[in-house]
Amino acid sequence: MPAVPSWLSDPLWDQFAALLPPRPATDPSHPLGCHRRRIADRIVFDKLLQVLRFGCSYQGIADSTCSATTIRNRRDEWIQLGVFAQLKTIALNAYDRIVGLLLDDLAVDGCITKAPGGGEVAGRSPVDRGKQGMKRSVMVEARGIPLGRVLAGAHRHDSPLLESTLDRLDDLGPLPATITVHLDAGYDSQKTRDLLTARRLTGEIARKGVKAPVQATRRWHVERTNAWHNAFNRLQRCYERKEDVVNAYFDLADAIITIRSLIRQAWILYRWDTRPTRRP
Repeated sequence: MPAVPSWLSDPLWDQFAALLPPRPATDPSHPLGCHRRRIADRIVFDKLLQVLRFGCSYQGIADSTCSATTIRNRRDEWIQLGVFAQLKTIALNAYDRIVGLLLDDLAVDGCITKAPGGGEVAGRSPVDRGKQGMKRSVMVEARGIPLGRVLAGAHRHDSPLLESTLDRLDDLGPLPATITVHLDAGYDSQKTRDLLTARRLTGEIARKGVKAPVQATRRWHVERTNAWHNAFNRLQRCYERKEDVVNAYFDLADAIITIRSLIRQAWILYRWDTRPTRRP
């Protein structure tokens, strides 16, 4: 069973491959010129997609085509090159150019997941009997496209992470004159309102003590995006210990979510000769 369908993985790989520098098939420094051939990047990329989607270990996904060591080494190599972050940025820019990001209404929320292996972004979870957990503070636009995130231990409160999460707006270029940020009751404090005012943002914050469905407004988009992220089992139950590796998997997941939404929105908005008769 493929990790993602071919109509999504093929364009994803095409853009990913364009970001990779050229590499010789064999090691040119070998004295006899007969060193074993380098494992194809596409094979390793497909393995990483399976790890992200199914949450399996590197040893569990390794086979005769690629070893676990090769998967980890190639993953680290691509992280150092910044390929995962570039892929996410290109996907976001393509979505903005073809469909358009709705930045007038933003939503920010935190989500706690399991982190059994601990690591740099893990801490005692208040909702899982003190076991190791990870919190992500996610910001999305009005349709739920992820714009950025901040990772922290599960013991951290949502409110102190808001400022660093809103800093991700600096990477988006020109912004609308008026932006409304939708937040749940966990952000209901004067400190949060002062922060939004200092950034010239309008806050739509749920009040403590009032039932959520009455004042949910546009917050459901970020809840849906959290569910999209949790569909990737590597993010829902994270065994990675290094923050840059976790961020790389999140960047890959964000690119998948963005490209998937782009393809589906383009099917509605545009017509072309090879347009499929059914929506992907």
